[in-house]
Amino acid sequence: MTVPEQRVFAAPPTTSRRRVLTGLAATAATAATGLGMPAFAQGKPIRIGTTFDNSSVEKANGQGLFQGSSAFFNALNKSGGLNGTKVELVMADDTFKPEVAKANALAFEKDSSVLALLHPLGTRQTSEVMDAVPGMAVVGPITGTISLRKKTSPNTFWVRVNYDQEVDKLVSTAAVLGQSRIGLVHSNDPLGQSVLAAFKASLAKAKLEPAVIATTPNTTSMEVGPAAEAIAKAKPQVVIIGLAGTAPVFMKALRDAGGNSSAYGLSITASALAAMGDLARGLGFVIVVPSPYSTKFEIVRRYQADMVANGTKDFSLTSLEGYINAAVLAEGLRRAGGSPTRASVMAGLASIENFDLGGLKINYGRTNREGGHFVDVAVIGSRGQMLS
Repeated sequence: MTVPEQRVFAAPPTTSRRRVLTGLAATAATAATGLGMPAFAQGKPIRIGTTFDNSSVEKANGQGLFQGSSAFFNALNKSGGLNGTKVELVMADDTFKPEVAKANALAFEKDSSVLALLHPLGTRQTSEVMDAVPGMAVVGPITGTISLRKKTSPNTFWVRVNYDQEVDKLVSTAAVLGQSRIGLVHSNDPLGQSVLAAFKASLAKAKLEPAVIATTPNTTSMEVGPAAEAIAKAKPQVVIIGLAGTAPVFMKALRDAGGNSSAYGLSITASALAAMGDLARGLGFVIVVPSPYSTKFEIVRRYQADMVANGTKDFSLTSLEGYINAAVLAEGLRRAGGSPTRASVMAGLASIENFDLGGLKINYGRTNREGGHFVDVAVIGSRGQMLS
């Protein structure tokens, strides 16, 4: 199998705005040269690998993640890097294929200069990556599948909450609003089975029965018509959408079939909001990071400034998640010391306990690997704006 070409992102030295990244790079923001440029130590840069879909059905998610993590490392390098060392983000496109994600991870493993992997995208992709490179830290996988969290994988550091917590949040929100007839559409694959189990458990906790459960063939299948018709026929008050890139196609099919149920999406649905257009109005969905437009959280204010410095004002939940994942990894790298190794990076990450990331707490420890706990529900307003 041919591994896709890897691309390197490395922020070049610049004389533009110099800003210390509060906390995360306090030790890295060292004295600059007389020309006002970052003082990088001599030697090889720290390299971070990332594999995700950059060209297929989940490319919007992949590109958003990379945009956010690139903005973080760009700002970090401008402030002097880590202990005076530049950080490079190396990207490989896996086209959302698990076997390619595994091949990419193994290629990174063979490159001794790559110290860790960042935010693999997808349930099956993450499963392959975390198993393929047990000696490397895998930080911030983009999946909430609970079965992966139960595996003995000390190399994997989760930042987002799991799907059990997401679904529970949606069911409890519906119950508070008096919506007792709740349905679900999910893909018939490991992702979907995780969502289904969480759905049944949350309904049982609320002493409710499913109004309807419908499936699509798999995560990437556009064959959503039968599921949409089943939901429309059952007429639940609300349907929870356990889909990601195919959610816009499902929503259109649901409305075309006469279904007028309210719709609540998982966090993975948020990546498809732009593609939904007017269909997204009124949609509720889980957010696993704060609103990217909020100024309440220090981490969001830093994200906004670094995204603008990186050339874009196009803020999104996905790019903010990529930024936060990069910030968590950077803290692990900082704790790994002046000459980090793969082992010391994992040890550095494991030492993060009750760490304030700028309004968000990250808490790992010797055995715990589920570090983040933020979960909320947002709604798309009548003018297409996100309300949270």
